[in-house]
Amino acid sequence: MIHRRKGRFRLLIARAREWRVPRDGVIYAGCGVVLAMLALCGYTLYQSREDAIARALDSTRDVATITQRDIARNFELYSLSLQAVAEGLGRPGVLDSPRLWREILFDRAATGQYVGAMVVLDAVGNVVIDSENDVPRRGNLSDRQYFRIQREDPNFGLYVSAPYNSRLRPGSRSIALSRRLSRPDGSFAGIVALGIDQEYFASLFADLRIGQHGSVSIVGTDGTIIVRRPDDRNVTGTDISKTELFQRLLAKDERSFIASSPLDGVERLYSFRRIPQLPLIVLVADSTADIYAGWWKRALTIGSLMLILGIGVIVLAAWLGAELRRRQQVEHELARLAGTDGLTGLPNRRALCETLDREWLRARRTDSVLSLLFVDIDHFKAYNDTYGHQAGDVALTAVARCIRGVIQRPGDCVGRYGGEEFVVVLPDTDVSGAGVVGEKIRAAIGELGIAHEGGEFGRVTVSIGATTSRPDRVTDVGAVVRAADEALYTAKAGGRNMVAQTGVG
Repeated sequence: MIHRRKGRFRLLIARAREWRVPRDGVIYAGCGVVLAMLALCGYTLYQSREDAIARALDSTRDVATITQRDIARNFELYSLSLQAVAEGLGRPGVLDSPRLWREILFDRAATGQYVGAMVVLDAVGNVVIDSENDVPRRGNLSDRQYFRIQREDPNFGLYVSAPYNSRLRPGSRSIALSRRLSRPDGSFAGIVALGIDQEYFASLFADLRIGQHGSVSIVGTDGTIIVRRPDDRNVTGTDISKTELFQRLLAKDERSFIASSPLDGVERLYSFRRIPQLPLIVLVADSTADIYAGWWKRALTIGSLMLILGIGVIVLAAWLGAELRRRQQVEHELARLAGTDGLTGLPNRRALCETLDREWLRARRTDSVLSLLFVDIDHFKAYNDTYGHQAGDVALTAVARCIRGVIQRPGDCVGRYGGEEFVVVLPDTDVSGAGVVGEKIRAAIGELGIAHEGGEFGRVTVSIGATTSRPDRVTDVGAVVRAADEALYTAKAGGRNMVAQTGVG
């Protein structure tokens, strides 16, 4: 029982020694680490990129909301002023005195910093009341869109015009707000209009941070650009109603999306808000190039460092792999030398024991037979005494080479057991097969014709003990060795230069 446990232990040690790190395994591991690092870096940079667009989205939405509320509040005041004028014109005696015009018709909203003249036009477009002069400035404005649309549509309400060059204030760009005036029977009586200097929007947008390629626009619901900052292409007044961008503006009251500008082709992140009760849309755009500019710098810096680090890891892994392979080769060679007889080149006794233990367990597991041959050179001590140890070494080498030449099957094993003794392990070989192999070895060594004056046959001969066993749970490998050894003594007692066989179990 103890011998069987020792055999299993030696077998486990042999298998552990045979284990090696797979070729290029360290390089593969290094590449795996680098890929994991790059994946983590890529994920982090991707999240950083998403954060950049999220921050820009929040920023454009905030700018659009603030601008929308500011314009809505001011335009509500202007609208109330126009409505007050329309209602005041119906009071008795209002038109009798310019003083009454100012006291009753025009409130403080008409004197704001960027507010131009508030005028009343009659049904044919002539100026009949002027907030800036007691005597109305002469002029007919019936060709203006803000007049025509009120004349043609009695239910239009407040109208906000596109920018135009003012005739009442030469050199000034203005935006007009107009309301319809109607007679008691509902017929058209004219309009009341208020001019707002375009500089109002410039001042409104002055402190907004929109990036180098960003823009802020006020667009009418008819597709006309009321004002834009910056207006480097003089696009104010341009009609974009046919563009895909404008169609997306009409889809909802507020929204954000990325698209290319129909004006300059620059890709931008757009956020827009429709101004309640007004035919106006606030459109804030931030260039994606500006949004990702900082991110690209970080990505290139981090990516370059990660790439250099990754290359360094791979180079180090390759170097370690090469060193490990060299070490494994040395260890393999040392293990081979530790299990090899230095004189004959055959496995030594330790390697033979490991092989025998392994084949014994395999035969027991597969219920097959195992044969063992003990080969001993006859009168070898006398040979050494006669011819010297150097000649003895030559004879041992020749015998070893001869035995190895007879063994043909890949699974068979021959080794030097000690001194002039050799052991042959024959898996899956029955009694007759073992006898045949033994006879071949004996005959082949005899045919070498190595002179031996101290032997009975005048040449070097061998005696062979052969045994065959079918391993079971009761017997152990030591019994096979003992049986082969006993058979060897039987062969020597029988006259040497012969094969003697015995069985176990």
